[in-house]
Amino acid sequence: MTDATAPIPPVPARRPTRLEAHGDVRVDEWYWLRDRDDPAVLDHLRAENAHTGAATAHTAALQEALYDEIVARIEETDLSVPSRKGPWLYYHRTEEGKQYGIHCRRPAGGAGADEVLPPGSPPPADEQVILDENALAEGHDYFALGNLSVSPDHRWLVYSTDVTGGERYTLRVLDLDSGELSPEAIEDTSYGCAWFDDNATILYVRVDEAMRPHQLWRHRVGGDPAADTLVLEEPDEHFFLGVGRTRDDRFVVCALDSKTTSEVHVLEAGDPDGTFRPLAPRRPGVEYHVEHDRAGRDGAGRFLVTTNDGAPDFRLLDAPDDPSDPSSWTEVLPHRPGVRLEGVDAFAGHLVVYERDGGESRARVVDRATGASAPIAQPESPSTVWGAANPEYDSAVVRYEYTSLVTPRSVYDLDMASGERRLRKRQPVLGDFDPTRYRTERRWVAAGDGVEVPVSLVWRADLVGEVPGANGPSPCLLYGYGSYEASMDPTFSSIRLSLLDRGFVYAIAHVRGGGELGRRWYEEGKLAAKPHTFSDFVACARALVDTGVTAPDRLVARGGSAGGLLMGAVANAAPDLFRAIVAEVPFVDCLTTMMDPTLPLTVTEWEEWGNPVEDEAIYRVMKSYSPYDNVRATDGHGRPVRYPDILATAGLSDPRVGFWEPAKWVARLRAANPDNRVLLRVELDAGHGGPSGRYEAWRDEAFVLAFVLDAVGMGA
Repeated sequence: MTDATAPIPPVPARRPTRLEAHGDVRVDEWYWLRDRDDPAVLDHLRAENAHTGAATAHTAALQEALYDEIVARIEETDLSVPSRKGPWLYYHRTEEGKQYGIHCRRPAGGAGADEVLPPGSPPPADEQVILDENALAEGHDYFALGNLSVSPDHRWLVYSTDVTGGERYTLRVLDLDSGELSPEAIEDTSYGCAWFDDNATILYVRVDEAMRPHQLWRHRVGGDPAADTLVLEEPDEHFFLGVGRTRDDRFVVCALDSKTTSEVHVLEAGDPDGTFRPLAPRRPGVEYHVEHDRAGRDGAGRFLVTTNDGAPDFRLLDAPDDPSDPSSWTEVLPHRPGVRLEGVDAFAGHLVVYERDGGESRARVVDRATGASAPIAQPESPSTVWGAANPEYDSAVVRYEYTSLVTPRSVYDLDMASGERRLRKRQPVLGDFDPTRYRTERRWVAAGDGVEVPVSLVWRADLVGEVPGANGPSPCLLYGYGSYEASMDPTFSSIRLSLLDRGFVYAIAHVRGGGELGRRWYEEGKLAAKPHTFSDFVACARALVDTGVTAPDRLVARGGSAGGLLMGAVANAAPDLFRAIVAEVPFVDCLTTMMDPTLPLTVTEWEEWGNPVEDEAIYRVMKSYSPYDNVRATDGHGRPVRYPDILATAGLSDPRVGFWEPAKWVARLRAANPDNRVLLRVELDAGHGGPSGRYEAWRDEAFVLAFVLDAVGMGA
C-alpha cells in the first residue's frame, strides 16, 4: 500500500500516441512530454522537482552533512603540475569559494620554476592569468569551457564557451600580450580547434541540426566570421569531424570517424592556405588514428598509425609523410589478440605505448634505438595509468598519471632512458584519510553464457573486514556503463569516502559493451548482442549477493546516460535484486529515439545500437530491452511488481539524451504500481553533465549519496 503520509507525485495527462513499425504497435501515453514548447511540459517538470524536494526533505540534514564532508576533504585552493611548452610553464589552479578553474602560465626559465607549489599556496609572483572561467561565468546559471588553445608563438588564446548546456559554443580570441579580445565572436561552434604556424589562422568545427560535428572552417584572427572559409564538410550522417595538431607540431589533423570507420586528412601546420589530403581513404569497418613522429624516418618524419586493419585489437604501422598506398606501410607493433592497442606518443628518443591487457590499462616505454620495451610500474591491481600533459616532442621525460580505487590521482615524471621516476603531485585528501584502511581487489564473475566478467571492489577493512562478506552483508553501490567501448577504469574518489567510511562496499561491473577486455568485449555488448550488457550486470549483482558481500535490501545500482539505459533494463529484469537505483540522464526510451532520425545523434548511433527503422530483427531486440517499453505492472503470476526505489535525473538542455526520456519513464513506472517510489530531478539550466560549477556539482552529489544512504536505512 502507498504511504498515506508521502507527498503525492505529479500525474501528467495521458495523451496516447500510436507508434507503428514492422507490423508492431506501441502506444505511448506520454509522447507529448518531448514538446518543450508546450507550457504544460515545463509545468510538469517543475512539479516533478517540487515533488522530489518534498519527498527528500527528511534527508536535508544528511545532504548538508555529506556536502560538508565532501568539501572538507578537498584542497579548494590548489595548483596543477606545471607543463612546459616553449618558454612558458602552463598550469591551472582553483581558489576557495570559486566555482571554476583559472588557467595560468609563468616563465619557464630559472631553477625550480617547474616545481609544484604546496596546496593552498598563493599564486606565483610571475604568474600570468590567461583565462579565468569564473569571470566568464558571471551572470550565468550554467557555464562550460569547450576549447582552449594557445597559438604557436604564445601570443593568442582561442577559447569557446557554452552558457546553456546545449553544447553549442561561442568562440573568441584573446591577445595575451595586451589582454584585449579580438572583436569577433564565432557562434555555434563545437569541440576542436587548431592553430597554423602563422599564428593568425584558426580551424574550428561546426555542428549540424542533429548536433553532429560536420564542417571544418578557417578563420583569420581579427576577421569577420562571415568571411570565414569552409575547408571540409562531411556529408555522411554516420561520421563526426574533429580537428587538432599532432604532438610534434608538424601537422594539423582532421579526423572523420563513424562508430566503425575512420578517415584522417592531414595538412602541414606551416601551410595555412593549403588543402587537406587523406592519409588513407575510408574503407568500411577499418578504423585508424594517427600521431606524427618527425624524426621517425631518418629525420624525414613518419605517421604512426594505430589501426584495426587485419587486427581486431589494433596494431601500429609506420606511414611516410608523402602520400602512399597503405599496403606499403611498415608494421611497428604487431597485433596481439586480447591486448588492445589504444594509442602511442612519439618522443625524440622513445615511443610510449598505451594498451589494455587483462581488463586493465597499461603503458610501456619503447627505446627507439634498441627496441627495448619496459612497462610503467603499477603497484596495485586493479589500477589505472594514462598519459598526462606531454606537449614537447624533444623531452626525455614522459609525464603520466596513476590511480587506483585506494590511491589518489598521482602525477609522475619518468626518465625514459634511466627508468627513474619522480612523484610530482598526489591529489591531496584532507582530514583523517588513511589509505592503509582501505582494500581493493578484482573479482571475476561467470555470466549466464559462461563468460567471465571482471568486477572491481573497494572497501574499508576495519568496517567491512579484510574480505567483503566475512562480517556479514554490507551495503553496496554497484556502478555500470557498458557502451561505446568506453572502459570504466578504477580511479580514486574522495567523494566516495562518504560511503566507504559508513561501511559501504563500492563495486564497478565491467560489463560487455565496454572496452575493458578489448574489441571483442565491446562487440559482444552492442547491436544484436546488447542484452549481454544487462545480463552481465545482473550476474555481477547476484554474485555479490551470493558470496555474502551484500544483500538485495542493501544493494544500490548506479549508472548514467547509456549506463542509465543499463539501470532501466536491470530494473525490469531483476527488480527484486536491488533496493534502489540511481539513473542519471538515462537513455531509457531508446527504441523510440532510435526510430526518429530527426533527433540529434540518432543516425550516428545506429552503428552502436542498430537501425530499428530498416532492420526488423534489431527492432525486436531493442524492443525486448527498452526500459520504457518493458515496465512491468505484474509478474508472470499476476502479482504486482514492486520496483526498487528510483532516482532519475534529466537536463532540460541535454542534446544527448532528451529530458523527456526519464520524464516519461518515471510516469510509466508510477502508473504501473502506485507503490513504486520514483523520483525525477530535472536541471532546468543545464544539459547532459548536470550542474557546471564545482560546488554545485558537489552539492548535487551529496543529494544523490543521501538518496542512496536513505534507501538502505542509513539516512539518519
